[in-house]
Amino acid sequence: MRRQLSGAVGGILSLGAGTVGLALVLFVVVLALIGPFVRPYSPTAFVGMSFAHPSARYWLGTDVLGRDTLSRVLAGGWRILVMSIAATLLGVGTGALLGITAGYSKGVIDDAIMRTSDVLMAFPQLILALLFISLIGPKLWLVTILVGAIHAPQVARVFRGATLRVAAEDFVRHAESLGVATWRIILREILPNVTTPLMVELGLRLAYSVTLITGLSFLGFGVQPPTADWGTMINENRIGLMASPWPVLVPIILIALLTIGMNLLTDALSRAMLGRGRRVELVALDDKPDPADAGMVVAGGGTR
Repeated sequence: MRRQLSGAVGGILSLGAGTVGLALVLFVVVLALIGPFVRPYSPTAFVGMSFAHPSARYWLGTDVLGRDTLSRVLAGGWRILVMSIAATLLGVGTGALLGITAGYSKGVIDDAIMRTSDVLMAFPQLILALLFISLIGPKLWLVTILVGAIHAPQVARVFRGATLRVAAEDFVRHAESLGVATWRIILREILPNVTTPLMVELGLRLAYSVTLITGLSFLGFGVQPPTADWGTMINENRIGLMASPWPVLVPIILIALLTIGMNLLTDALSRAMLGRGRRVELVALDDKPDPADAGMVVAGGGTR
């Protein structure tokens, strides 16, 4: 596992797109994490006139209520990151567990899990999330769970397919013939061999979680005012877009940079892991003896 991760990181850094994606993700993540500690003003304090233009005092101007835009941008990103990471880990972890269980067990368990996933995927995901939020309320923990639940059925189908391929390998059948427990086979034989789709799904789902959570905040079902949040800032300040675009454009740019960076990083990761697998196959083929170079045994026991 560690060798695969280190090889994936090296492969990402060897690709230009992967380096750019990693730089974009690190920039936004570091800005969101250290932002609350370096903001010049309180994100809820009224410091000037509404939609004031950028100046030496307010670098990005003020928002619809006269609050410092830079302070709200710096303070409004960490919740999105925490919620997105938690939702991604929940959704990918649950989906991977269900997919591996379905792919390895087959039969009734496989049919039950996959048919349930089909039913869940048949519902419009955003509308289903809005339904639960409207019934219970815009709770951050609920938004996180709902976003994770949206990921799980799709991830389960991906891991079921990967598990079916791995379960047909000889080393898995050998472990089964020795009477190894099912959970040990899943953890020791199958899971290490599906790390590539695991890491790729983590990247893809994290990017989707960011856009979905910010979209819910924009609609008023996420972080509630006056708390600073990038999605909420876009909704609050869109009425003054022509007067002062920065309270809207800066959150949009940061969300776009994070999403683009994650997509570039995930694409580079998949390319690196695919290239690594092909190199391993080529090395294995090169190590095989060539029949044309082997000596032919003659009757006297020598070679010719």
